Amino acid sequence: MIQTLLPFNALAAITAAARSAALSFVAPGPAAAPHGADAAATADGRHDAAAPTLAERREEPGFALGWDHARHGLTPPLDLLPVGSPLRQGWLAAQAVAGQRTLPARPAQRLWLALRLRAWQQGQAFEAVQLTPGFLARLDTAQCPASRRPLRPLLASGPAPDAPGTPTGQGRISRLNPAAAYAGGNLAVLDAELAEARGTLEFDALWAQAQRLAAGECSALRGFDAATWLRLALLASFATPLPHGQAASLPLVVLPPNRVRLVNPVQGLQLMLTLQFTHGGYARRLLELSALMPGHETRQAFQIFMHTMLARRLAAGAGAGPADLRRALEDSWTDPLVQRRWQRLALRLTAADCERLLQRAAQRGLMVGGGRWLDAQAATEGWALRAGDDAQARSGMGACSARPGNARKRGSQKLAS
Repeated sequence: MIQTLLPFNALAAITAAARSAALSFVAPGPAAAPHGADAAATADGRHDAAAPTLAERREEPGFALGWDHARHGLTPPLDLLPVGSPLRQGWLAAQAVAGQRTLPARPAQRLWLALRLRAWQQGQAFEAVQLTPGFLARLDTAQCPASRRPLRPLLASGPAPDAPGTPTGQGRISRLNPAAAYAGGNLAVLDAELAEARGTLEFDALWAQAQRLAAGECSALRGFDAATWLRLALLASFATPLPHGQAASLPLVVLPPNRVRLVNPVQGLQLMLTLQFTHGGYARRLLELSALMPGHETRQAFQIFMHTMLARRLAAGAGAGPADLRRALEDSWTDPLVQRRWQRLALRLTAADCERLLQRAAQRGLMVGGGRWLDAQAATEGWALRAGDDAQARSGMGACSARPGNARKRGSQKLAS
């Protein structure tokens, strides 16, 4: 993590003014006179008697971000510290209160502050309850799920290793749905070059772009091929509320990374069925899942689809490791036969049917591979979705979350988050 530091003379000048500039936030009573442009004053020069207290200011994103930088002994980038900036005000106020008493600035804390700073610069909401340094550290991955390039550890310090065959790619925590906030379930680590190439494109634009590449308009775009853009589009779809029929038509060419939430129930069902083959004992589980299917025709479509997936699993070999098996299951979805048989099953179900199947599978311990069921409110809590997207997400009634560990029952989900 690179931290931009102030030049020595500029830092000294700002620090010298810190205590007097921050008095308006910490000293009680009318005797606490504000100082300079960093203090709150009315337009005619008289100080506002109703100026916010320090506790109230710390609820403001920019002020709180500056405060936390100072508490960890870090300096925000110089270009973000103009006079009057809430970031600067919070940074100075914390220095005046805490002085040299700072908290350790470990790599996870630096990553957390850097992500909050990016969200603040973009004017995006940052859900601070779940997005702790520890949560962000658990998003780390050795490989970009879309480009499949190896990545350096997210919390690594120092330059990338130059030895052949070692990970040299830089990862970046990115929002899967750019229209939603920085929040738990909407974040994944992507190849930084791919994240830059993607920009703020949402699912529809990414999907259209992947289809144009697959049709042969060009062999690659911004250095990435059609398969990469398709996987990126699928990642975006996980966090984008979609109509049931549209979500049911998407191939699962990439399995969701850790802590990603699938807000479309039919994709949650698709994931849950695919992951059955990652753990032993799937024959027994498939019999129980078959009994949960509504109606004879749906049960028959389920059996045909699962036999098709079983053939792809067996082709991967009994000795396939977790990473090889994961890639084999992803690649099986590029087979048109798999996709046709999945759609035959999925389009016989409604979103409510998928939701009920996920809930019952979770209650019976039939979810394997780390997936778990979440109710609709918990699934998109803190996402700040647009009105139409929020209504679409809630109409789906629930979501599936990719997370290591055993499945848990409905009553424990919000507490577990």
